[in-house]
Amino acid sequence: MQKSVIIVAGGSGTRMQQSLPKQFIEILEKPIVVHTIEAFLAYDQSISVVLVLPSAHFSTWRALAERFFPNTTIHLEAGGATRFQSVKSGLRVINEGLVAIHDAVRPLISPQVIAESFLSAAQKGSGVVMVPLKDSIRRRVEGKTVAEDRTAFFTVQTPQTFQVAQIKKAFEQAELETFTDDASVYEHAGMLVSPVTGEYTNLKITTPEDLTLAEAIMNQRKK
Repeated sequence: MQKSVIIVAGGSGTRMQQSLPKQFIEILEKPIVVHTIEAFLAYDQSISVVLVLPSAHFSTWRALAERFFPNTTIHLEAGGATRFQSVKSGLRVINEGLVAIHDAVRPLISPQVIAESFLSAAQKGSGVVMVPLKDSIRRRVEGKTVAEDRTAFFTVQTPQTFQVAQIKKAFEQAELETFTDDASVYEHAGMLVSPVTGEYTNLKITTPEDLTLAEAIMNQRKK
């Protein structure tokens, strides 16, 4: 079965305290987005990769592609104003099989978790990576905070993997503000989100502290 991945790279460097978009910030002499694509190619060299970027960043990416992926075809699509629009743009060029949708700034995803997400999608229609909460949580209610049972909650990560026909159908519906990720779009269309156990090291790099931690994890993996 054909496997594809949509890498969504629409972030800025605001919280990173840099003008450079965070997907292009380097860790161990490679931009974050390059590490991310390499993770999926390490899982399956034949996987079809679709990179969704703001059109203003196309020239930056093309220079990186010549340097890091001279013999690999990376399909480039223009992103929209929201994640929903960007993913929908990427889905237009995928026609069959299974598709993983992944944040460009999650470079530490392991081949094992990717494999589990594709397996779940093949068997159940979807495979959405998530991890149990580790911290206690409280909910704000009428000016006060109330303790919640953390065992009932999960932190949702990516990849979020689906059968192509089903996720494309889900993205035919009108966009809502409540669509915070691809799984929420899929669920709103009446389909079941199947969880896949992720890893706490699958960081979404957002702040300078995340960069430091990601570099430490990468160095550890090289040993």
